[in-house]
Amino acid sequence: MLRRFPDLWLFLLVAFGLSWLFALPIWLTDASSSTPVFLAMGVAIMFTPTLGVLAVRLRGRRLGDVATGREWAVRTGLSAGGSRGRTLALVALAWFGIPVLVVVATALSAALGLLSVDLREFSLFRENLAAAAGGPPPMEAGVLMAVQVASMVLIAPVINSVAAFGEEWGWRGWLLPRLMPLGTWRALLVSGVIWGLWHFPLTLRGYNYPELGAWAAPMFIVFCVAFGALLGWLRLYSGSVWPAVVGHGSLNASAGLMLLVGDAADPPVFAVAGITGLVGSALLAVVSALLFKYRPVERSVPAAVA
Repeated sequence: MLRRFPDLWLFLLVAFGLSWLFALPIWLTDASSSTPVFLAMGVAIMFTPTLGVLAVRLRGRRLGDVATGREWAVRTGLSAGGSRGRTLALVALAWFGIPVLVVVATALSAALGLLSVDLREFSLFRENLAAAAGGPPPMEAGVLMAVQVASMVLIAPVINSVAAFGEEWGWRGWLLPRLMPLGTWRALLVSGVIWGLWHFPLTLRGYNYPELGAWAAPMFIVFCVAFGALLGWLRLYSGSVWPAVVGHGSLNASAGLMLLVGDAADPPVFAVAGITGLVGSALLAVVSALLFKYRPVERSVPAAVA
């Protein structure tokens, strides 16, 4: 398929090539995930799929694509989609529904005996606060806990959606519709695997699953396929990329819930428990399958071709 569509090669070359280029400071300095270098480069990497989309657009213009900016925006999901009301409803569903799934995944992990929680003392949260502050936290842990949860749901999704757009315009806005000739489920699978492979500059260093080391890279592909299916449904059902952007931002804002409710005496294993672990991936896969079954999407989604 890539031989037939050179725009796919260009998009992937830019997205993957620049992600590795931007990750070089992390590899050369051996920076940990808590350092400013890692955080800055991580945000920069999130915009490489958008740069891939812009590269495809530039190539198309040079080859004579006469589509207006508005037409191309519709093709890549920047518009409100077929129904503004539906898209706004899905934005709200993504904003507040994703944290609900995070809570359900955390509760399931605890119920299955895969996560030890401390809802009385919040010992893991207290321990992380003390480590970050270099001493006792500046205020009562319970107050900080309430502030953190409120931020996870109300504020952080908006902030995180800015960087999430850098990914979603590429993966769900441009790439997923481009792959739809493969069939819906194949397109979701292929785009999810590509999304997971693109994370390798960070996940090969154990990002998201520090207990796995480099094995975090293939493990994260499982999550990307499952969560990518849910984001894909949001994109395809609405005809707009914005619900997927907000859903991605909401997930990034709330995925750390286990760090708030975990037990310091028995820290969570991120590869298994929580929304990004096997429990969460299974939950996301089931929810995605139900959505596609009971709210099927149109196959004829316009693709932005060069």
